[in-house]
Amino acid sequence: MTGFNRYKKYGLPILFIFGFVYAGSTFRKGSDELKGMSLLKNNPNPYAGSASCRNCHKDIYDTHILTAHYRDSRPADERFIKGSFDSPKNRFKLNKFTELVMEKTDSGFFQTAYINGLPFRREAFGMVIGSGRKGQSYLYWDEDRMFQLPISYFTPLNSWCNSPGYSTTVAYFGKAITGRCIECHGTYAKTMIGPDAVTHFDSNSIIYGIDCERCHGPSAAHVDFEIKHPGDKTGKFVINPKLLGRELRLDACALCHSGFRKEKMPPFSFLAGDRLDDFSSADYPEDKSSTLDVHGNQLGLLSSSKCFKSSLMDCSSCHNVHRNEVNDPILFSTRCMNCHKEKTSTDCTFNPPKGLVLSANCIDCHMPLLPSRKIFLQMDNPRKSTSDLVRTHRIAIYKDITKKFVANWNKSDR
Repeated sequence: MTGFNRYKKYGLPILFIFGFVYAGSTFRKGSDELKGMSLLKNNPNPYAGSASCRNCHKDIYDTHILTAHYRDSRPADERFIKGSFDSPKNRFKLNKFTELVMEKTDSGFFQTAYINGLPFRREAFGMVIGSGRKGQSYLYWDEDRMFQLPISYFTPLNSWCNSPGYSTTVAYFGKAITGRCIECHGTYAKTMIGPDAVTHFDSNSIIYGIDCERCHGPSAAHVDFEIKHPGDKTGKFVINPKLLGRELRLDACALCHSGFRKEKMPPFSFLAGDRLDDFSSADYPEDKSSTLDVHGNQLGLLSSSKCFKSSLMDCSSCHNVHRNEVNDPILFSTRCMNCHKEKTSTDCTFNPPKGLVLSANCIDCHMPLLPSRKIFLQMDNPRKSTSDLVRTHRIAIYKDITKKFVANWNKSDR
């Protein structure tokens, strides 16, 4: 990659790829800390790196680094790239003339487009987007600009697939990455919009993954203060989302979980504790939940739920961002039961078959996995098309899905 101020014309905007960030915190913050945010924003090097948190918050750090958020972006490395590079599993046929081949060489990992068996375009994996829990997409560098590679990986079928929004028949390499993309899949990157209207990145500034400082704010000043004042318990110069008001807590998550938004301020301007509408505005009708896809706007769906409207719940009511809690319906159901206690007015009225304990799995009936209308994937080996299944955050009664859940339960070994 060449100098940060070098520009060329190239690119198109990118869809958001994969990603999930939730609220929650155990740090303390004094009443003067929001006033101190100007110190964080005006500091030329305000980030300390999440590893610096481990000295005082070892237990939280050790569990957080196992989460999908923390692993949501990484440099292109064999440890992080999913998918096979062994023939024939490394091939994705676009049409009878064109195929894309995932190749591993001594100099790195590549996606190469072949037309009639001859190499046509070859780009190196430069960044991994996605923890691999559901899938991954990949970016490549062109000097100091980034673009999305045409082939991604879909974990449920252990298969390469077309990148979200990409053609399944044409080898396209021209989707440009914006700062907004990395804002939701990373913690920080220094960006600049060039005369070509494409985002240019300082690769040395990138902080990969959704780490501590994404939700608690740049923490160099906090770390410096705590080193000098080891007995202090006020938590100077760090944001504690737990102590923010409900709307500000929700805004911290909404930065990446409220769908496409029109930017008012540059990427990475927003910090937890800010009001999101001061930095961007919704690019969709907020009062129509029917227009919200299960991929990308979890907050919009949650806000349309009766549970949300009739309580003071927020994202952290169900999610602990410091721990990996994926695919644990019993755990999440216990959190439902904090409000929906048995033999109360909020108890579930469904009459289950004998032996089925409702409180063991509220989730698959009231927040089921639904197909995304935005992300449609084509696998090549085996050849199969599928929509991405995403758990809806609209908590509701889904009668047909409940019937199917009970029917499958009756068939299963118990």
